[in-house]
Amino acid sequence: MISERYLLWETSEYNYPMAFGFVPDIVSYLHEDTEKRPCILVVPGGGYRVVSPTEGEIVALEFYNKGYNAFVCTYTVNLCGLEPLREQPMCDLSRAIRYIRANSELFHVNEDQLTVCGFSAGGHLCGSVCVHYEDIKDENPKYAEISNRPDAAILSYPVITAGEKAHRGSFEALFGEGATEKELQYMSLENHVTQDTPPCFLWQTATDETVPVENSYLFAEACKANKVPYAHHVFSKGRHGLSLANEDWASGKFGGQYTLEQIECLVKAAEEGNVSIPKEAIDRIKKEFGIGRKIIDKTREVPRIGEPSKEAAVWPMLADTWLKSMR
Repeated sequence: MISERYLLWETSEYNYPMAFGFVPDIVSYLHEDTEKRPCILVVPGGGYRVVSPTEGEIVALEFYNKGYNAFVCTYTVNLCGLEPLREQPMCDLSRAIRYIRANSELFHVNEDQLTVCGFSAGGHLCGSVCVHYEDIKDENPKYAEISNRPDAAILSYPVITAGEKAHRGSFEALFGEGATEKELQYMSLENHVTQDTPPCFLWQTATDETVPVENSYLFAEACKANKVPYAHHVFSKGRHGLSLANEDWASGKFGGQYTLEQIECLVKAAEEGNVSIPKEAIDRIKKEFGIGRKIIDKTREVPRIGEPSKEAAVWPMLADTWLKSMR
C-alpha cells in the first residue's frame, strides 16, 4: 500500500487566520499496482471543531480492502470558536477533489468514479459540495478547469438542516453565533438539491442523540423530489459517531491520528502567546486529544469509545454494492 501526505494549498493560497502553520491535506491509501480504480475520499466529522480520527484511516482502509484507492481529507476547523469558517471547508474539499482528478494518472484512479464519504459535519461538508459545487471556483490555473462535482456521495449520519432539527454547534463553527438567515438558509442543504446533485447514499440510526435522524430524511426526500438517485438506510439503534460500527472502532483501533495536526498547531500557538486561549481550555484540549504525545503514533493506547453495532456495521457493504450499481 502507498500512503503519502499531499498538501492541498500552496503557501500563498491558504490564509485561515487560526491555522498557525497548518495546511489542509489528503493522505492516500493506494494499491501498488497500476490498475485504475474507483476513488473514495473520506471526510471525517467533528462538528467543524475537529477532524475526528475515528472516522478517517479506519474507513479508508475498509474501502481500500474493497478494491478502491482511498484518501482521507483533513480540512479546516474552528476548534475554539475564534474565527468563523464560512466557505473555507468547502474550498478545502473542492481543492481535494480537483487535486485527485488532476493527478488521476499518478494515483491510478478513475476520475469519473470519485465518491466523497462524509460523517456528521463531514457529511454536511460533502453534501454542501454536492449541492453548491458550482459556487466554489479555484483561482489556481492548475485546477480552475477541473470539476469539483463528486460523482457520488456517502453521507453517514450527516448534519443537513439549519432548521428545527439542526446540530447548532456545526453552524456556530461555520458562521459564529451571529449567523444571518441568508447564511443559514444557504447551508440548509435540503433546500438546494437539484436534478444535477450527485447520487447519494445515506445512513443513520433512529436513536442518534446528537444529529436528529430527521436530517437524513430531509435530504433523502429532497433527492426523491428532484429525481436524484439515492439510497437511504435507517438502522434501529446506535449512538452518534459509529464510524464503521465494528469492534476495531469500538476498541479505539482506528489508525492514524494525523487529522489532529491543526489542533496541535493551535495549542502550540497558544502556549507561545500567539493566540489568547484560557489555560484551562488548552489543558482540556491537550488531555482530550492526547496533545503532547506524538499524534501520528498509531501505537498509543486509546480508551474504548463505544460498543459495536452488528446491524449498522453492514453499511460499507451496502454502500459498495450501491456504488457498483451506479456505474
